[in-house]
Amino acid sequence: MTETRAARPRTRPIAVVAVSAVSLLGALFLAVSFGTEPVSIARAVSDASSFDHRALFDVRLPRALLGALAGAGLAGVGVALQTVLRNPLAEPYMLGVSGGAALGATCVIAAGATTASVLGASLVPLAALAGGVGATLLVYAFARAGSGSGGAHILLAGVIVNAICGALITLVKTLVTASKAQELLFWLMGFLEVPPPALLGFVAFYAALGLAILLVDAGRLNVLALGEEPARHLGVDVGRLERRTLLACSLVVGAITSATGLIGFVGLVVPHALRRVVGPDTRVLLPASILGGASVLVLCDLAGRLTFRALHTEPPVGAVTALLGGPIFLLILRKSRT
Repeated sequence: MTETRAARPRTRPIAVVAVSAVSLLGALFLAVSFGTEPVSIARAVSDASSFDHRALFDVRLPRALLGALAGAGLAGVGVALQTVLRNPLAEPYMLGVSGGAALGATCVIAAGATTASVLGASLVPLAALAGGVGATLLVYAFARAGSGSGGAHILLAGVIVNAICGALITLVKTLVTASKAQELLFWLMGFLEVPPPALLGFVAFYAALGLAILLVDAGRLNVLALGEEPARHLGVDVGRLERRTLLACSLVVGAITSATGLIGFVGLVVPHALRRVVGPDTRVLLPASILGGASVLVLCDLAGRLTFRALHTEPPVGAVTALLGGPIFLLILRKSRT
């Protein structure tokens, strides 16, 4: 009996990660199988000149892969930020990373650089990445200028930077034409479109780089969750770990925001839900959340696409995640109120 109880905590997390991986494969299969038009997967694979092949490999699969990358990155960043800041409500929006990335992309879109030239089309992801990294550096500088660089100071600085970025975005929207303001509004609501191969590769590279850093530091993040002083006594360089984690998070969020706009609740709800299943161990929670976040966003995008038949319009995936994630998060808070 003792051996069975001791073995259970070791096998259960592995099972959860395995189930998360299978769920992601199932979500991708559903995403490429269903849409506004029926598609035969068998015909798409066997006939390269068919409509089914083009719809599957040129439209649905790239869009599903972008959704998986975005969901994985946002959920992984949510776990890292909640651990570093020791705050269960921490997520990219609250830290100002998304706001900085959105501000950078907004300035480029408002200036019309996206259609200026072939090179101009690549300025949006670069500007979003630069904005996310710049906001992160600004948050950390403000936190250090105060009474320290602890989680509470970083979180407060993030809220301030995010508010400034939001105000600047609103100012930019008032200075552009109505059509350009509508384009910015749609982009800021969060969307998934068929990405060019270069953009998909851009997001994949920076998301993989940032998430790899977080996965390597998962054990140290576990120690940091105990508090700054205990972590220092156990040999963790807290300042360096915080800087490395925030930089990795800004790389991931900046790249994702450049391709999808602002998508909320994934980095907040998915870690909370999985933490109740696998526990707080970052070494297990982080990979499970990466896989779970990818599945959730792919399915949310599929739900948005399927509503086209009834609404004759496709809601942004950011609206779908907010409509589904908000009530779920309130339910989680109610159950864990004590």
